[in-house]
Amino acid sequence: MSIAEEKEGKRISKRRLVGSALVFAACYIVLMILVLVMIVLTHGNAWKTYFNENVPRILMLIVSSFFLYSIVYYYFYFEDKKFFMQTRNSVLVFSALTLAVVLNFVFGRYVNIYARPMALLSFVFVFLFNRRQAVLLNFVFAMLMFVIDIFTDAYSSLEAGNAYYFSLLLIFVCGTFAVFAAARVKTRLGVLITGCLIAIPTAFIVLLLKIPTAYENWIEIIASVGYSVLGCVLSAVLALALLPILERVFNKLTVFRLREVTSTTAPILVRLKKEAPGTFNHSLIVAHLAETCAVAIGENAELARASGYYHDVGKLKQPDCFTENQTDYNVHDELTPELSADIIRSHATDGYELITAAHLPEIFADVAREHHGTMPIKFFYNKAMKLSGGDVDVKDYSYLGPTPRTRIAAILMIADASEAAARALQDRSPANVERVVRGIIEERMDLDQFSECDITLKELTVIKETIVEALSGVHHHRVKYPAIRFNREHKAVEDEEEEKK
Repeated sequence: MSIAEEKEGKRISKRRLVGSALVFAACYIVLMILVLVMIVLTHGNAWKTYFNENVPRILMLIVSSFFLYSIVYYYFYFEDKKFFMQTRNSVLVFSALTLAVVLNFVFGRYVNIYARPMALLSFVFVFLFNRRQAVLLNFVFAMLMFVIDIFTDAYSSLEAGNAYYFSLLLIFVCGTFAVFAAARVKTRLGVLITGCLIAIPTAFIVLLLKIPTAYENWIEIIASVGYSVLGCVLSAVLALALLPILERVFNKLTVFRLREVTSTTAPILVRLKKEAPGTFNHSLIVAHLAETCAVAIGENAELARASGYYHDVGKLKQPDCFTENQTDYNVHDELTPELSADIIRSHATDGYELITAAHLPEIFADVAREHHGTMPIKFFYNKAMKLSGGDVDVKDYSYLGPTPRTRIAAILMIADASEAAARALQDRSPANVERVVRGIIEERMDLDQFSECDITLKELTVIKETIVEALSGVHHHRVKYPAIRFNREHKAVEDEEEEKK
């Protein structure tokens, strides 16, 4: 998404809406083609006869499927218009829905109707989006499978009887259980365990549904219960197989990928540690501050910490131009203030481009570009003022923005400036740190740096208090150790070098 598009505001352009509608239409057509293939596979050589004799039923299938697909489209249109800002979101939702239909048909047709991976879609979408959207999509999916089963006679040859209605109930109930059970899962093993856990209520429901016919065939009942358990486990296994693919193809961030990109072996972080060690250490502290603040105001703590790791990766382009990576030589002593300011502010856009090129989550790129907002670069502005006699435009010495648009970006803006300012303090008492952090927040409020995000004054106060407390722990004073050391005989001797220091 370009800056120009962002400045248009939150209103979605007609071009974006038309694009999302075309994606919706294309995915719907693909679904109908696949349904026709299902009919052919189900009825074999008699498929032509089936088509000729069941035209009204097929039309009902087409119309019903269209309306169910439309529910998904209109939900996002009215509840989350920004969803359509990226075409890949529409492609992801409708293609995943279609894929779930195909997989459930295959397992239901060639294994057993109760062996369907009924909770697959719920597992996938609760990690890719959120619980509300996952519940809605699970409902649409349950109805869609019911419509396809009924109007294609998918199981007439299997004499499934009431299996259509049982399947509708199981997909809805099993999927809903999966959404709420997996919402707080943080590991891939946890997904497998969740798949086993939701098998318990699913098997119980199948048993209850089969009780009226228990006297007819106990073996069939036991088999149905076993297949339903298999379907739940399959849902978890298939979700684990699909999620990494969907994460990469659609550049989506899940808790699993979040842990991968914050690992010390992540390529960009390895580069940062090697090429810009000062920036890397600064980023670790900022990430810790951001995580603590996110917990304090109810934000996503893991996402805030990960964003902190990546917020300054743009400095990789010219690491020696930034103070934390310098030793005795400062390249800016030989540059004009204008050029120095341009180098410093470019790290925000460089970070955005580097993160985007690496196909990392978009929020990392946004935070990298937004964490300085449109703040002036004071050191070089002041230097230019002295050299020019006061004839300087502050905009020429300011970051290009945009200003933070999320609470996490706002947290990073405050944490980044606070850590740097606290490091420069001679006296790091809590009172001094509080004064500095309060000044940083007030200055950014005066310059409208938080006007584009929904952060409140109360949350800013909580962030200030949290950062002051955290920085007091990070930049604490240590007692001076006595100038002695111990020899091999464990006897204390004076350390002349330490004494000189």
